Amino acid sequence: MAHGLIRASFVPPAPIQELRDLTRTRKQLGREIVQHTQRIQKVLEDANIKLSSLITEVLGASGRRILKALIAGESDAGALAALGGPRLKCSRQELRDALEGRITSHHRFLVGQHLRMIEELEATVTAFDARIEAVLAPFRDAAERLMSLPGISDVAAQVILAEIGTDMSSFPTAGHLLSWAGLTPRLDESAGKRRSTRLKKGAPWLKPVLVQCAFAAARAKNTYLQAQFLRLKARRGPKKAAIAVAASILTAVYHMLRDGTFFRDLGPDHFARYDKTRAAMRLVRRIKDLGYDVEIKAAA
Repeated sequence: MAHGLIRASFVPPAPIQELRDLTRTRKQLGREIVQHTQRIQKVLEDANIKLSSLITEVLGASGRRILKALIAGESDAGALAALGGPRLKCSRQELRDALEGRITSHHRFLVGQHLRMIEELEATVTAFDARIEAVLAPFRDAAERLMSLPGISDVAAQVILAEIGTDMSSFPTAGHLLSWAGLTPRLDESAGKRRSTRLKKGAPWLKPVLVQCAFAAARAKNTYLQAQFLRLKARRGPKKAAIAVAASILTAVYHMLRDGTFFRDLGPDHFARYDKTRAAMRLVRRIKDLGYDVEIKAAA
């Protein structure tokens, strides 16, 4: 069966469609919050206030206190720096120097409007979160199973369920699902030579979330997915390694939803156990690259 036909015939049931609409709209709202945050940073830079250089999260508790004081008319750098919380990594003097600027009423107006819109958007996101939780109730068991996978958070599980549903009968195999999601390379060959291995287009709302989950899984220590990421990163780079891990995550998701099972990690030493000879030769090459001669032989 052609993958294109699978994609065209995949119609989710009504509850999944509602969940999909909600998660996609929430994603758009999050993007708008990011845009307004970036505009606040641009206005502050125009006023020669380098707050983002010291505070990673400008909209965190300390950042918001400083922004609201600026909007209210406070211009003394020392008074503004005193609003920073004790958890900030920078010193009070560094923060004071960063807040020495030339803020005008025009800057205050712009920052105030952007911050007001951010707070309204955040309230809307909270309402969407509550609605998503209500719609997700019949699928909470499936979401809990997906969250047993390294790298998959509650929000990521919601998006995955919203995009592919819980009924895997639309996809005869895990490969069909990977093709539909755009996580398989194109078959572009001519005269026996492969010309391109770029990924297919597909699932623009799902693929970015899976890649984010892959990078999160790569930080989960002593797991199969981290071992896979590090193994491929050394040869193909971090981006292709993340795509491969994302494909592994979606493959596991397919079988978990189809069979109703939880994730079982193969372990960080899976590849070494799977092919000891290749692992040994790879280590020999690495030692030789460091300028040493080495000979190995099998243990008795």
